[in-house]
Amino acid sequence: MKIYFPQWQGSGTGSIIESGAKTVLDYLNDEAFVHVPLSKEPAGKIGEQQYHINNYKAILEQLGRLKSVIEAANPNTIQTIGGDCGLEIVPVSYLNKKYPNMGVVWFDAHADINKPSDSGSHNFHGMPLRTLLGEANSKMESLLSSTIFAAQIHYVGLRDIDEAEQQRITSGSIYAPQKTNIPELVQTLKQKQIEQLYLHFDFDCLEPSDYSKTYYQVPGGVSIATAEACIRALQQEFSIVGSSVLESVTTHVDELQPIQGILDLLLV
Repeated sequence: MKIYFPQWQGSGTGSIIESGAKTVLDYLNDEAFVHVPLSKEPAGKIGEQQYHINNYKAILEQLGRLKSVIEAANPNTIQTIGGDCGLEIVPVSYLNKKYPNMGVVWFDAHADINKPSDSGSHNFHGMPLRTLLGEANSKMESLLSSTIFAAQIHYVGLRDIDEAEQQRITSGSIYAPQKTNIPELVQTLKQKQIEQLYLHFDFDCLEPSDYSKTYYQVPGGVSIATAEACIRALQQEFSIVGSSVLESVTTHVDELQPIQGILDLLLV
């Protein structure tokens, strides 16, 4: 199943994320993508914070819609154009229920593993992994089809980590190397007897000098060449049951040229 879900409310006020997702959709020009509408609840500068989460009502409503669409289709695989990282709680938990030996590879500059009460921004796109672990807001957890274990999480490109996030990474012995080592990542996954993978790809994992059209730009990232090599290696060794591309913000299709290889690997 291919899904277009340009959720931006998880970023707080970053409505440009929706425009960026539309640009990716236009580039792919694939009619197979199912469009899931966003909520009309107030959000952004006029949104409300509840339970330490900005735009809570809008996020809860539209993620509930996304869950219903996926459950009705009952797909074996999901490819998603987004949108902010908060949307991941629905497809990841759905596929995790279907595939008990699934690992999650999180290409991201940020850990996205805050509790709502620990978050400095209170934006939900910094909370999806903690929610997927079943350790966050109880009403958000009602959107989950299953919960994951810390051992299923594997970071690539991680370098901007809050103190509370680092504590959770350390306590869970979560795979979070300072440098990308593709053979080591593959070996780690195989040692855990992981057979299927979900590939979350937030474009801010990349080095900004390679691609800067992202909601955040964090120096010291993964090169595009390394990211492509990593994706290919994972595709060769494991069954990829889910993938996403998130938080690119350019509104010009021609500016996607540097990342076309990544888009094609993950979504075509």
